[in-house]
Parts: sequence; structure tokens; C-alpha cells
Amino acid sequence: MKKIKILLVIIVAIFSFNSCEKDELVFTAQAPGEFAFTNDFLSEYILTSTTSANIGERFTWDSQSFEVSTAVTYELQGSIIGDFTDMTVIGSTSGNDIAVTVGKLLSMAATAGLDNDPNSDALNTGDVYFRLRAYSGNNAIETLSAVQTLTLVLPEIVDNGGGSGISISSWGVVGSGYNNWGAFEDAPFYTTNVADVYVAYVTLIDGAIKFRQDNAWDNNFGDTDADGTLDAGGTDIVVTAGTYKITIDLGGNTYTMEEYSWGVVGSAYNNWGSDGPDAKFYYDYTTDTFKVGVKLLDGAMKIRLNNDWGTNFGDTGADGTLEDGGDDIVVTAGHYLITVDLNAGTYTAVATDVPGVVGSAYNNWGADGPDFSLTEISAGLYVGDIITLVDGAFKFRMNNDWGVNYGDTGADGTIDEGGDDIVATVGMYRVILNTTEGTYKLNPLQ
Repeated sequence: MKKIKILLVIIVAIFSFNSCEKDELVFTAQAPGEFAFTNDFLSEYILTSTTSANIGERFTWDSQSFEVSTAVTYELQGSIIGDFTDMTVIGSTSGNDIAVTVGKLLSMAATAGLDNDPNSDALNTGDVYFRLRAYSGNNAIETLSAVQTLTLVLPEIVDNGGGSGISISSWGVVGSGYNNWGAFEDAPFYTTNVADVYVAYVTLIDGAIKFRQDNAWDNNFGDTDADGTLDAGGTDIVVTAGTYKITIDLGGNTYTMEEYSWGVVGSAYNNWGSDGPDAKFYYDYTTDTFKVGVKLLDGAMKIRLNNDWGTNFGDTGADGTLEDGGDDIVVTAGHYLITVDLNAGTYTAVATDVPGVVGSAYNNWGADGPDFSLTEISAGLYVGDIITLVDGAFKFRMNNDWGVNYGDTGADGTIDEGGDDIVATVGMYRVILNTTEGTYKLNPLQ
């Protein structure tokens, strides 16, 4: 009889436990459409490429409860057509917010067929759609929020005669002095207003270079006698480290190389050159201008050529006009994109987010100096020459701060906000970060 009583007690206990488990699975989250975002939205989102790294909108929401022991995950979904048959996952978290960059919104705008060309038949304004999926850890229970519409606006380009008129040519710079003889893409030459004359702006290391067409060896030039003459299949051209303007004249079979590096110098950056080289400008062929993304201190600056005072520009009237030997340009601390238009003799300094490289592989996670700044040369495309890394790890972050940072969780060349550290080995690299596509490249020079 004792055994029977014990068995009955066990059966009752099991039945009671199962009953409790069923009770715990009661779904108490809000019904689809009632669950909503809690942040305030703009009537329209004006998007420009110069701010592509900025946060376009931060979606927030209240926690949902499924009364289960597993954690709730939130998945932000995007749609171009609105019914989510084309749904893409923007991001996921166990928290209560997900930030979406301007670059991501620009990418969605492009997918939607929007553009900023005033001569195009495409619209420059349109809607995209977001919703939030909340689900339990095993996907057994889920709910969807109400759909939120965002109206995107791409300000049309002011047509002052039609762009820079400059394009990337089929010719490039290759060599141990640039890309380890083709380990990655050659440095491009750009067209000029003279037929068969092309120009490249390139930072080299000690080594040798040649000029070739279409990243292939079928058509290449060297300089057999080191006399400035282009020789088909000729001898490698020996170069020393520096930043150069290289001009090739295919009509006259000649080329020239000259040191050519514009930079920011001043109390606002490098203690007027005493604390390191000037902040280097990069060429943007789409506007025929030079640009640099830089962190400045309260103080003054000037813009000079080749880290030397022989040619320097200030702004005597503080009116955005470059004047040779002009007054110092007074600035306040912050992160800026500085653009120099040598054709018009003007410059702009616009406060913006500046991404940089930080890590044990570079600056001891920020303890040993500022991050290695990258410069936006076209929409969402940031570059940096040349960074020297040690064995270690790094991440990308905005404005020397951890508020927005990117790693690579899958080690697949895709940036992930707050993702895993990126492992690096000692060497010199050219850095490319594309926030629009969500990718990066670390191109080794040797």
C-alpha cells in the first residue's frame, strides 16, 4: 500500500507541474498593430551623402512579455513596397532600440528607385516602411508592431553646368610601392580636359611601380631609361615613400611625378606641425575637390602643401575664400569634413561624424592617442592611407567615442554595429569603409 500511495503522489505532482507549464505559456503581448514604436518620427527625412555615417533614426519600443522563461528578441524589419513581401532584416537585439544610419536609408532610397539627379525621370521623394517583430527565444510565440512609414527626401543636385566632368580612366598605378603588384585594385588615373592625359593622386611606400590598363598586364608602361618616357613593358619605376601627383600623357609617351599632398596644420590639429604630419586630404573626382575628415581642437588652422610653409592658405576675410598666406582660420573643437576647391579658391568645414580605427592593433583602444580618421570621398565611402598596425584587434567607431562602433561578428568583411573585434596582423594597410553597403577592406601593402 505504501508503494501505491507514493505512486499516486508522483502522478499528482507531475500533473500539477504540467498544468503550471501550460499556464506559463499564456501569450500576453499586445496584438499585432497595437504594439508600436515609442520614438518620435520626423515628417520627412532629408538625406545627403555627407552625413551617411550619422544616425538617421533610432527606433525605440516598450518591452513585450510572453510570460515564458526564454528571452524576448526584437527584429527590426524594412520594406520598400510596404507589404513586407520584400522584407529585409535591418537588425536585431534583446534591448529596446536599434539605430538606422543615414547610409542605410540612402541604400533603401536607391532600392526604391529614388535619386537626386534633377535631369532624371526618377522621383527624389518616396516612402519606405518599418515594423518590429518580437519573438520568444524558440520562435514559438511572436507579435508584430504596427507599420511605420518614413518619407525620404534626396535634395536634388544644383546644376551649375554639370558635375566635374571627370571620370575614372581604365589606367592605374600598380607595384610594390602601391598594392604589392596587384594584390588589390590599382590606384586609378582620372581623365582631364586634355585628351590622352590622365592624373592620379596616390600615396606610395618605398618600392617600384608601373602603369597598366584594366588591372591587367596586357598593356603596361615602365621607364627603361628613367628619363620620364613611357616605354611599353619597360623597366619598373623606382619610388620612395610619399604622396604624389602622377600625370601620364599617352599621346606624347611621357609622365611626371611630383610630391603633392594637401593637409591641415595648426594649433587645432598638430601644434603647427610639431606633433606630427598634417591631416591629409583625399581626392574626390566627382567634385574635383580635396577632402579630409578630421578631429579638431579649439584653436586655429591653415591648409598647406607638402607639410611645408612654401605654399599655404588661410582666410583673411573669414568668408570661405582661400588666400595664399592669409590669416589663420579659427575653429572650435569637433569633428569636421573639410573640403578644398582649388578651382574656385574656396573651402568649407562642415561638422560631421568621422569614423576611425581604434584598437590594440593601433592606439591601445584610444589610450595612446586619437583614432586613425577616415575621410568620406563619396556617398558612404571612407578611405584612409596608410595605417600601420601591430598584431592585435581593432574596430571602427564614430568620433573617437564608443556610442557608435562597428566590428565584424562573422569575420566576413561585413560591419556589424557593436560586433566582434576584428583581428589584425602587423603591417601597413589601406583602409576602405563603406557604410552604405556595410562592408570594409583592409588592403595590405606588402
